[in-house]
Amino acid sequence: MEFQQLAFERRSIRGYKQEPVPKALLDEIIEVAAQTPSSMNTQPWHVHVVTGDVLDRIRAGNTERMLETGKPDREIRGHTRYEGAHRDRQKRVAAQLFEAAGIGWDDKEQRQDWAMRGFRQ
Repeated sequence: MEFQQLAFERRSIRGYKQEPVPKALLDEIIEVAAQTPSSMNTQPWHVHVVTGDVLDRIRAGNTERMLETGKPDREIRGHTRYEGAHRDRQKRVAAQLFEAAGIGWDDKEQRQDWAMRGFRQ
């Protein structure tokens, strides 16, 4: 695949199917991902695949923490807060997304419910 094709066809998925990903596909993804380069060949990755009750407990815990603190608990941390043009872009795409979902910008409860979907899935 050419880079241009990859760049133009990429997308972000914010909703997930309920059926589990087949184990054979997970194994293939992990095998391919393990071939990617790492800084000074450190290969710092560890993969944990969870299903069933463990996954349900993780989902519930993520949702509970997010509702209590308003902040996600992430292993990989990014910027604490975007500013300037980056924050403007972030707000603009959020407004477009909520408009497409039929959620008014002033409807904070619906916006939060939409954002929480990722923690419940």
